[in-house]
Amino acid sequence: MNRSALPGDPPGGRRAMAVWGTGVSVYFVAVIFRTSLGVAGLDAADRFQVNASALSTFSILQLLVYAGMQIPVGLLVDRLGTKKVLTLGVVLFTAGQLGFAFSPSYGTALASRALLGCGDAMTFISVLRLGSRWFPARRGPLVAQLAGLAGMAGNLVSTLVLARLLHGIGWTPAFAGSSLAGVVVLVLLLLFLKDHPEGHEPEPFPHQGAAYVRRQIAASWREPGTRLGLWVHFTTQFPAMVFLLLWGLPFLVEAQGLSRAVAGELLTLVVLSNMVVGLVYGQVVARHHGARLPLALGTVGATALLWAATLVYPGERAPMWLLVVLCVVLGSCGPASMLGFDFARPANPPERQGTASGITNMGGFVASMTTLFAVGVLLDATDDNYSVAFSSVFVLQALGVSQILRLRGRAARRERERLVASRVETVHVPA
Repeated sequence: MNRSALPGDPPGGRRAMAVWGTGVSVYFVAVIFRTSLGVAGLDAADRFQVNASALSTFSILQLLVYAGMQIPVGLLVDRLGTKKVLTLGVVLFTAGQLGFAFSPSYGTALASRALLGCGDAMTFISVLRLGSRWFPARRGPLVAQLAGLAGMAGNLVSTLVLARLLHGIGWTPAFAGSSLAGVVVLVLLLLFLKDHPEGHEPEPFPHQGAAYVRRQIAASWREPGTRLGLWVHFTTQFPAMVFLLLWGLPFLVEAQGLSRAVAGELLTLVVLSNMVVGLVYGQVVARHHGARLPLALGTVGATALLWAATLVYPGERAPMWLLVVLCVVLGSCGPASMLGFDFARPANPPERQGTASGITNMGGFVASMTTLFAVGVLLDATDDNYSVAFSSVFVLQALGVSQILRLRGRAARRERERLVASRVETVHVPA
């Protein structure tokens, strides 16, 4: 028996991989739909005749809905289970993608992206919960990174495949055709997904309406690990999210003078880097739990350094080698954000995992939404000065790092206390 195993740990194995893989396929498609605007930003501006601020509203509204849904989704997952929540999510994000394909106006397109964001919000928390139900706790960091890796694969499909479809067959056929992927994963979900393995049913917990909801949220928030996880997610995720979701392509094309093809290759590099770094981070943290905070802070520092070097580089444009290094470093932001869940997970008991994950997941999306808005406003205010607009990244990074440093000691002490308690329970034999 592995010493790191805890009482009641699920066994993992092939069945777990198959069931969890079904849930991950849903998240994979959700990310394709979420990031589809990143390769269609300039086309959307032309189609709906909008400026930079209005264009950023697409992504801001989508992320606003996503972030606002995280705690409700966490509570729903804790109460209803993964399968029901994922099913609703697939229906909503597929309807949103299909509606975006046929939107005749800016207003209906906004509504479609909001619907998509609502469905998307239900996927990742559900997949994290599914992993914790089907795999041993020691596998948590690696399973979470692999889920993030699947999301990046969806981003890669969006960057490579959807971009070509968009410019090959046009707006409506590309977006409508991609929505069929939602139908496929819905069928897989209904046929194969199961909330937990046999013999590992969760203990029933009383649900008492609004009072229960308030207690769940309050108890999760009181844990320093939950708040530290939120701020790690907040500080690490948003630079790459903003770049991939909307402003990377315009920055590379309009500010750096690259062709769309070359800009697309650099966006692809961000995704590929993310996938490689995710595997590395997952393995490192699974073996050395103390590496979580150094990896997170190191990623923030490297990201800030490369953005600063790019924005203040003397001359009209940054050299290609610097843009390549920037994109490689941005690829580490996604894996670093997953470390936030590795702080929140051990800080909360199983019945609060969904709620705690929802609180944590809000962090990066609130930061992304704020930065998307700031960049759009600053671009309009400065006549498309990208150096000024992207400087907003440093403000949010500074805020996040200050909160991480403030909470790290309390979270570490609380985690040690929980670890000692779990070991006592493991060896205790009732009289």
